[in-house]
Amino acid sequence: MSAYTLVLNHVPINAKIIGTHEHESHYVYDLLHNNTTDIKPERHSTDTHGTNQVNFCILRVFGYKFAPRYRDLHKKIDGLIGFQHPKHYADCLIKPGRKAYSELICKEWPNIQRIMASLAQKDVTQTNMVSMLGSYGRQNQTKKALWELDNLYRTLYILTFVDDVGLRQSVQKALNRGEAYHRFRRAISYVNAGKFRVKTETEQHIWNECSRLIANAVIYYNTLLLSRVYAQKQAAGDHAAAEIVKDISPNAWQHVHLIGAFDFEQTESQIDIDALAARYDDPDFWNRALVEAPDDSLT
Repeated sequence: MSAYTLVLNHVPINAKIIGTHEHESHYVYDLLHNNTTDIKPERHSTDTHGTNQVNFCILRVFGYKFAPRYRDLHKKIDGLIGFQHPKHYADCLIKPGRKAYSELICKEWPNIQRIMASLAQKDVTQTNMVSMLGSYGRQNQTKKALWELDNLYRTLYILTFVDDVGLRQSVQKALNRGEAYHRFRRAISYVNAGKFRVKTETEQHIWNECSRLIANAVIYYNTLLLSRVYAQKQAAGDHAAAEIVKDISPNAWQHVHLIGAFDFEQTESQIDIDALAARYDDPDFWNRALVEAPDDSLT
């Protein structure tokens, strides 16, 4: 089994247990659409395993920007399409391989709308929808139209990705945050080397959600501490140190004793956050951090 987790700005806001034989891309929309937190994402990044032939289209319809990182981007460039014949783009540095089937998309647009409405009303999950489309024949017109529409959105994204260094950096940073959370989860799930030792599906979900709850508790503590330090630095006019604090990831656990004793009684916290934040009042500490830390090393 695999714990597929949606991480937004370092916070694991949703998760689902899937089989290792299942494709991650079939659950991207479901994780986003079933997010019940107050944190609402605008852009979603994955690696190549999070891409398929419908995700660009589905996420765009529901207001999300899909921004994956492709392992072999040059192969995807070869599959670009355009609204004109490839000869029309003879003077362009990057050229489409063929003309888009725009007439097919217009013809099948009512059927595509019905599919999206079913997803919005949760009448069908993305996994079931993809399985249903996969069972259709290769010449099914609705499936071909949906894939063609996805190809258009993919073409627009790849051209933007190639041209926009800021987008490439944002995608890489988002994936780095996901990997940081994975390392954190492995540190929390140290028993049995982080592997499942349960029998039922219910036990699997409990194991996964308990680990995510502990992770969120530590992330909340770190975020609260960093916020107090940031406020102190802003009030003191130390803007250089404040900028460093903004780039520090709350996915850190070296200062947390993960294998110690846990007290879950509902009593008031005895932790003095202000006193802890005051430890970082030393200007020399931030001057050294500003000089010694390479770019993005803290994030």
